[in-house]
Amino acid sequence: MDSPRFHDRGFFVGLRARWCEGRLTFDGQGDRIGHYRGDTMQTVRQLAEETIGREGGYVNDPDDPGGATNFGVTVGTMRRLGLDLTGDGLVDAEDVKILSRDQAVQIFLRDYYEKPRIASLPEVLRASVFDMYVNAGSNAVKILQRLLRQMGEAVAEDGVIGPLTAAAAYRAAQVAPAYLADAYGIARRNYYFALADARPASRKYAVSRAGGKGGWIRRAEDFISPRYHLSEAAFRQRISAWG
Repeated sequence: MDSPRFHDRGFFVGLRARWCEGRLTFDGQGDRIGHYRGDTMQTVRQLAEETIGREGGYVNDPDDPGGATNFGVTVGTMRRLGLDLTGDGLVDAEDVKILSRDQAVQIFLRDYYEKPRIASLPEVLRASVFDMYVNAGSNAVKILQRLLRQMGEAVAEDGVIGPLTAAAAYRAAQVAPAYLADAYGIARRNYYFALADARPASRKYAVSRAGGKGGWIRRAEDFISPRYHLSEAAFRQRISAWG
C-alpha cells in the first residue's frame, strides 16, 4: 500500500485535527519504550543493541561525513569523549576499530539516551527518536520539534529536549499516539530523502545498488506502521530525479 503523498501534508493535517479535538493530559514515564514492530516493549538496552545491529561494524566510507565509524560510534564522538583506546595520545580510526560492542552500547545509553533526555518524551516516541539520535545527533530532536510546530505547538527548533518540547510531545501523544509515531517516522524518512536530494554522494544510503530502498529508508520505516511504507513504485517515483 502506498504511503501518503511525498510531502505527507494530508497525514499531518489529519494528525493535527485529532490533536486539536482531544482532551490533553499527561501520563507517566518509565524505563521501557514502545517499538513499532509487533508492538513489543523493549528496554533501552535492548533498543541500543538493536540500533547497533542496524549500524553494523567498522566502516570508513569517504562519502560519509562522519568518518570512521564502528557500531554507529563515529571517530568524532570518540574524540569528543576522549576515548584513546590504543593509548597513543591520539583518537583516530585505530581507536574506532577496536571499540567493543559493549562500549558502544554504553556510549549510546549515556550520550544518546540519558544526556539528550530521551526519557522525558512520551513512550511512543522514545525508540524512534533514540535511534535517530544515534544516526543524526540533535537533528533527531529538531525533526520532532518541526513536527510539533506543524501541529501548532510553539516550540523552538533548537535540538534540545527541554520542558516545552517534552510537554508538547506529551499533549500530541495523549490524543493520537500511533499517529504521532507514524508522523515522526515519516518526517525521518523525508529528512533522509532531503539529504540525498541535496548531496548526491549520500544517495547510496537511501537507495540500494539494485535500485530498491536503501538503509536510510528501511531504517526510518522500521518505526512506521506498514500501511505508510512506500511501495516499490512510489519509492522509485520519489528517486526518479536522481538519475
